[in-house]
Amino acid sequence: MTAPRVLVTGMGCVSGLGRGVAENWRRARGGDGAIRALPSPEAPGVAAWAQDPPGDKARFPGVDADRLRRLGRLDPLSAFALEAGIEAVADAGLEGHPSLAHRTAILLGCGSGGNATIEIAYERLFGQGQAKVHPQTIPSSMIAAPAAHLSMLLGVHGPAFTLSSACASSAHALGEAMHMIRAGRTDVVIAGGAEACLTLGSLTGWRSLGVLAPDTCRPFSQGRKGMVLGEGAAVLVLESESHALARGAMVYGELAGYGLSSDAGHMTAPDVAGIAAAIVAAHDDAGLALDAPALYSSHGTGTALNDPAETAALQRLYGGSLARHRVIATKSAHGHMIGATAAMEFLLGLLALREGTPPPVLNHLGPAPDCDLPLVLQPQAFEAEALVSASIAFGGLNAVLIGRRA
Repeated sequence: MTAPRVLVTGMGCVSGLGRGVAENWRRARGGDGAIRALPSPEAPGVAAWAQDPPGDKARFPGVDADRLRRLGRLDPLSAFALEAGIEAVADAGLEGHPSLAHRTAILLGCGSGGNATIEIAYERLFGQGQAKVHPQTIPSSMIAAPAAHLSMLLGVHGPAFTLSSACASSAHALGEAMHMIRAGRTDVVIAGGAEACLTLGSLTGWRSLGVLAPDTCRPFSQGRKGMVLGEGAAVLVLESESHALARGAMVYGELAGYGLSSDAGHMTAPDVAGIAAAIVAAHDDAGLALDAPALYSSHGTGTALNDPAETAALQRLYGGSLARHRVIATKSAHGHMIGATAAMEFLLGLLALREGTPPPVLNHLGPAPDCDLPLVLQPQAFEAEALVSASIAFGGLNAVLIGRRA
């Protein structure tokens, strides 16, 4: 029995590039990056931070006031997820649709939970010596909060949960959502990821790891000095083909394949064989030949270890056909959004596949000797057969998604 096709019918996002898909796509496609100095002197450095602080419930016009009140206190993590989720559902034309109640699921990826809420509580306890914290500290900071809040706001009674696998979290969320639809367990899945990690404690932890660049993100470039963090959310609406066609939905493309692997090797050093295994599994799942011209959306962090390992995996896997592909690295524009980054990259990659205009890799100073790839460095037309979107996470947790035109 042939598994049903899984179509993308709605999109929503917020990042340092802006609020909404139109603004994010316009800036990414035009080579306009969001990486800049952080606004607080307490947290020096650079990041791709969202311009306006999230969390203001006035940001959700038209949403039932009683539903908003029931959400309680929102960490920026949930606020980002709600903003992107509301946009995606509206874009799909599913607001108020009967399927939302019982034939819809919510799967979101997140790397670290509500950092801002936790740090406020710790400051009260350990900095100010107070004995109590806000009574909603736990529910608003838990890693499951974005999925719970989105289900409450939309009235979704089907499965709703959060997956966490570092920076592959939202790739796993999208892939497992695809499996749910293929298995007939649901008709619609609202899937993606959110992250709000630009807090003093989180930034200090990342800086102590020695992987943050002091200037900008330069994937696969000579002179690269590390990754740059971002924040926000990206959410896609996935539907079975029959459900989408029955209601006359507009379709962005198809989520056609999903491959995953674990290096079982090192917490921060990626393994070439593990990366390649996930890519092969995704190609096999989608029935996509390795030599078919593809737009490869790289993990592309700009770090000393990741970029050469990813390059070696692509060279080993694609061989002489690598020149037929094109490689993009959108973290150079929106930063590393951790649990949201895979969904953001798949979203932008699917738009690039649809329009034939991949966004350029930014901040590139020339190819590094160990990073020889067919990068898109200037805006150009490229007609690919498919999108291959890779996520190579800490812990050796790899997930690869394949997208096709509808």
